Amino acid sequence: MARGHKGLPKATATRLSKSQLLDQLQSIDSSEDNRNRVLSMENQFRRKIDSHITSLPAGDALFQKFNTSPYVLLIHARQNSYTKISEIESDILPAKQFSSMETSAGRMVEEVAFPVYGWECVASEMHTSNSALDGKKSEGALVRLATLKSGPRCLNDEMSENFADAIVNNYSAWARDAGKSEIDFTYGVLYGTQKISNKKDWHILRNIKEKNPGAITIDPANRWSCAFRDDEILVNVTVRIGLDWWNHLGGPTCFIEVFTALIRACIAPGISDSNTHTYAISDLSHIVSQPTISDDYNVSLLQRSQIPWLFLAARHFCDELTE
Repeated sequence: MARGHKGLPKATATRLSKSQLLDQLQSIDSSEDNRNRVLSMENQFRRKIDSHITSLPAGDALFQKFNTSPYVLLIHARQNSYTKISEIESDILPAKQFSSMETSAGRMVEEVAFPVYGWECVASEMHTSNSALDGKKSEGALVRLATLKSGPRCLNDEMSENFADAIVNNYSAWARDAGKSEIDFTYGVLYGTQKISNKKDWHILRNIKEKNPGAITIDPANRWSCAFRDDEILVNVTVRIGLDWWNHLGGPTCFIEVFTALIRACIAPGISDSNTHTYAISDLSHIVSQPTISDDYNVSLLQRSQIPWLFLAARHFCDELTE
């Protein structure tokens, strides 16, 4: 499907500033409730991450398990002027581990974050009405439902249509199971922005309209949401990417809480790169620089050496990261 499809909304650039992130970090550091959530998630993340690390492909794994492409191996060898197999072997293992981590990271985040913010995890059993669901939360006559994807380019055209089918075919069962007359369904993306999305997520909304045009009450044209009413059930469907998703899950401090917990679980305080360090990625030094941090800035949740990791994570949630 062409990116310029009629009705495709214009993506708004997402901007974050380091000073904004530092203010939010200071805010949650000074709140007992926020701190308790962070520390609870830190412990849960660490247990799950440590368990996952032990299951990653090891150095003694069989070659077949790495699913390598011979074309990529040879091109990569050319790029690095390799002559020995041992040279490329050292690159294959971390590449496979990165892939394995991304596959499981989404589910880990769901299992930790959903309950902390008052949601329930949904067992997404295949070939059932719940196969498209990951989380839910009841609020009065409304049930909030969500399906989560790890990144902004996960979908293709077929998957977009399958999600639309899942919503159109199962909303009655979801409402009946929850005992509610209104559904708020979110297609959530764990990182990214509207601009870097491949827009296949928006095509879920377009497909819903095409499959049930007479029931549409809010047209998805030029917006990231739509709504329809059928069988006396109102269904709102919204695509929420990155920061929009985290704000929906747990409010304006949710993002900073989750990533403070993740950084505490993964990155031990230590020595940062020097200000004169030259990175191979040209804009990385700007992303992780700390000129805006005053000498008297002090929070207990993150140490100075961990703050660049917060900036690095935040860059995945904006199109521009400023001072």
